Amino acid sequence: HTSIIVHKDEFFYGSEGISSCAPGGTLLGPPDSVVDLGNTEVTEEIFLEYLSSLGESMFRGESYNLFEHNCNTFSNEVAQFLTGRKIPSYITDLPAEVLATPFGQALRPLLDSIQIQPPGGNTFSRHNGQS
Repeated sequence: HTSIIVHKDEFFYGSEGISSCAPGGTLLGPPDSVVDLGNTEVTEEIFLEYLSSLGESMFRGESYNLFEHNCNTFSNEVAQFLTGRKIPSYITDLPAEVLATPFGQALRPLLDSIQIQPPGGNTFSRHNGQS
């Protein structure tokens, strides 16, 4: 699981679309590691408009795929928008590395059939439900 913390909230993507919570607020708890990507000059208003746009296009819940279009894809996209920097390739390359193993290939049909959504977040909507 990866996410982006910006403007005092944590944002992530799963099978229900873009969600948010207080940092470390999913049932997954605090992160195992944190990668500091720097600061952003993007205002909260512009960021929320951007997220709303992503949620209606590239990052709808039904577009989620554990191996090809996942929380890492989302975190990478948002990081580039906010800072111009990508998340580390050891994170974005992990699904392909798993699929390159016989075990990954054996598990793929099962993993493709399940929905992944870290519990504890709120599905994102523009201005927390206000239009």
